Order: sequence, then structure tokens, then C-alpha cells
Amino acid sequence: MKRRTPLAWSNLTYERRKLVTAIAGVAFAVLLMFMFRGFENALYDSQIQLLTRLNGDIVMVNRIKYTMFVPEQFARRRLYQAQAFDGVDAAYALYIRDGAAWKNPQTKKVRALRVLAFNPSEPVLPLPGILANREKLTMPWTALMDEKARTEVGQVAAGTVSELGERQIEIVGTFSLGTDFASINGNLVMSDQNFIRYFGQVGPDEQSRSLGTVDIGLLKLAPGANAEELVQVLSDRLPKDVSVYTKEDFVKKELDYWRNNTSIGFVFSLLTTMSFIVGIILVYQILYTDVSDHWAEYATLKAIGYNNVYLLTIVLQQALILAVLGFIPGYLIALVLYDLTTNATGLLMQMTLWRGVNLLIATFMMCLISGLIAVRKVQATDPAEVFS
Repeated sequence: MKRRTPLAWSNLTYERRKLVTAIAGVAFAVLLMFMFRGFENALYDSQIQLLTRLNGDIVMVNRIKYTMFVPEQFARRRLYQAQAFDGVDAAYALYIRDGAAWKNPQTKKVRALRVLAFNPSEPVLPLPGILANREKLTMPWTALMDEKARTEVGQVAAGTVSELGERQIEIVGTFSLGTDFASINGNLVMSDQNFIRYFGQVGPDEQSRSLGTVDIGLLKLAPGANAEELVQVLSDRLPKDVSVYTKEDFVKKELDYWRNNTSIGFVFSLLTTMSFIVGIILVYQILYTDVSDHWAEYATLKAIGYNNVYLLTIVLQQALILAVLGFIPGYLIALVLYDLTTNATGLLMQMTLWRGVNLLIATFMMCLISGLIAVRKVQATDPAEVFS
């Protein structure tokens, strides 16, 4: 049985220094794509991380609240009305205050935080840190601090005393959530009673709050209830000052808003496309140099009868080998940078299997395009010209 000579692999590994340089070039392009796409996904994921962790099957909001971060409330009695419908097992109220003035306990500088408030006896946001400190939240002038808050907030742990809205507050524990465009620097969680203590009576330039108006309502379904059917019933029979969604639909609505009504998607898609093009140029230069260095050898193959398709196959094999060898270090470095970025900014930088596969396919396409361009020199080669 005849053994075929691995020309593509031999061409790449003949000079190890050039191979390392080629792999580094591909890995750099892969890393750029991973980072730009990662930042885009992180911004989207961060915007919905609070929504996805809220304990409800159905979400109720003010009719004009086109995104979660619009500060519009609805009457709490709508939750009581919804709870009376068959299929609704429980109704929870969530109160939100954006831009609350938190004083860094070390530097004394004021930073904006988002305050999330609810009845501690209700599992509105069932994160481990919150569930473990529910009894402490019932004490007046207390709150829990987000562990993923930005460093500008200061070093905060259980027992820290500082100020919120120029009033003393004690941090009695921590939880883990993360930042987004609304929370900016981080989140505080407190009881609904403490929420009124801090924001029930505020200055003339701010809106005073009461427990009679709710930012987000959450409905838990009874076993066997159909969420979509119940949403339709509630939408038809409740007053039209509220909108009702399944939790999945509300999350999708939120994502659609940030994708279609902001420049986030366009900017990062443009940057990812540019890094893809940079990768094509890098790989093309690598393959073109290799073809030039082995021009005589390729001409010899043509002279002894190998056609252009065979030569194309060799160059494309080299391109695919570079794609695999360059993707691996690019992927591993991206994992490290994702973790560092998450710790430094609080953004939800996640590497999922599907996202990794998508960029692996993009890497293959990038290298194949480069190979198709580079091989034109070989296909146009006339052996008589080379040996004349």
C-alpha cells in the first residue's frame, strides 16, 4: 500500500520558526475576534442577568416600560388582582432605585448604585447570599452589597457602615450578581421597608416612593398552569396600564431593545468583521510567503503532471492546519482574558460551547479564504518560466 507524502504538513513544519510565527499570527486574529465578540455578548448578557435570576414565570410592568431600565412603576393592586386568577400561585413585588448615592467607606467619594428591594420573606431574587441573610435584612437601615461591584465602591464586607443617600447604612452581608448599564457600579439589596426609609421622602429633585407602586411584578404559576395562556388572559382582563409577558418573552424583548435600538451590536460586529479581515490578510501573507519559497517545487509538481486542483488542495490543507493550530492558543488566551475582564469590570464574559464553535468555524473560513487567494500564484505558474 502506497503511503502519501503529507506535503502540506511538511511545508509548514520545515522551518519551525516560521511555523511558530504563523501560528502566532492566526492566534492573534482569533483572539481579537473572541474579545470583540466577547464584549458584545457580555454587554447583552449583563443586561439580562438580573431578569434571568428573578423568581417568576410571568413578568408584569408598566405599559410604557419598553425596557427594564425605564423608571416607570404601576399600581401594586394590579398584582393583587392578578393573584386572584386561576393558575397564579403567588405574586411578588420588586422595587428598584437607580443612581442611589453610596459613599465609599474608605475614600468617602460618592458613587451611584442600583438598589433592589422586596419583602425578605418572599423568594424574589433567590441568590445564595440573599437567602442566607434574609433575617438580617428585616433589621432597619441595613442592606446587602454585591460582591461583583466595581472597585470604586470600596472594600465592603459584613459589618461595614457607610452612607446611602446621606443616611447611615450597615452592610450585613454580600451576594453575587454583577453590573450592567443601570447598576453602573454595583447593586444593593434591601427590604421593602428599608426602601421606604431611604426613598420614601427625598429632595424636591427626586421622586419619592411608596410601596403602592411597583417597578416589576413577578407571578409564580401553580403546577400545571400554562404561562402563555395565562398571559393572554391577564392581558385581556387586567386594566391596560400594565403589560404582561412570560419571563422568556420579556428577556427576549430586553435583548431585542439593546440589539436593535442601540449601537452596541453594530460597533462590535464591525470590530469583529475588521479582526476577521485582519486575520485573512495575516494568513494570506503567511501562505503567500510559503508559496513563494516553494515556487520551484510547486512548478515541478505541475511539470510532472499534477493539476491545479491538487496544488489547491495542498495550500488549503495548510490553511486548515494553521486554523486549528492558531485557534487553540487564541481560545485559551481568550479564556484567561475573559476571566480577568469579568473580575475587573463585573461584565458577564462567558465562553459558551456554541460561541466557541461559531468562532472556530469563522477561523476555518478566514484561513480558507486566505488559502484561495494565495494559491492563485501557484495556479498561474508556468513550469517553463520557472526553469528557463
